[in-house]
Amino acid sequence: MSAPEESGTTHFGYREVPVGEKQKLVGEVFSSVAGSYDLMNDLMSLGIHRVWKRYFVATAQVKKGDRVLDLAGGTGDIAALLRDRVGESGELVLGDINGEMLRTGRDRMVDRGHVRGFRYVQCNAQTLPFPDASFDLVTIAFGLRNVTDKDAALREMLRVLKVGGQARVLEFSEVQAQWFRPLYDFHSFNVLPRLGRLFANDGESYRYLAESIRRHPPQEALKAMMDAAGFARARYRNLSGGIVAIHDGWKA
Repeated sequence: MSAPEESGTTHFGYREVPVGEKQKLVGEVFSSVAGSYDLMNDLMSLGIHRVWKRYFVATAQVKKGDRVLDLAGGTGDIAALLRDRVGESGELVLGDINGEMLRTGRDRMVDRGHVRGFRYVQCNAQTLPFPDASFDLVTIAFGLRNVTDKDAALREMLRVLKVGGQARVLEFSEVQAQWFRPLYDFHSFNVLPRLGRLFANDGESYRYLAESIRRHPPQEALKAMMDAAGFARARYRNLSGGIVAIHDGWKA
């Protein structure tokens, strides 16, 4: 899957928009939902996202003293779960392109008592401001589908990994059971936007998020993209029947 041309178009949900505009439009969505992001995830997943995230972290290749980069990590959920895994000698870097999300996440982390061992960097996943071979683990949870050039982001994740390091992607994916798809679609496109209007006064952002899931590469396609980016032993595991999937790859 080739990278989009800057002069071309790309998708923003089900709309086609100029490539240069997508980052701004996605930024507006996440600035809008930053204060209610946990609520948004609860509405989108019926609360199961907390279980998915715990499993994602519990099965990650990480140990005491490791340096971890969590992309699209503004909420701090993944980094907070990783804190005990890396220990006092480890470091967790939270990277997010959206300053509002990053500030919200930082404030939450401080409120939880998580101060030492954390760094916050506003950055674009497509052009990471870190040297080669900087991290033992790179994670991105529910963020890759919002990146304009996913191929570039995957290449950057590989670049900043140390040899033997692991990249992990947790993302909504393609539901496997045919019988469940109509129910899932009804929840996504009818129930979710109404809940967004009711609880967050923002139905349109929630509609975009549902549409962005459908435009995200399904399991085999994303695995092929990780292969093409240069990851070794790329693989995936479906959770909840493919509602989400965990993709892994290593730097050889």
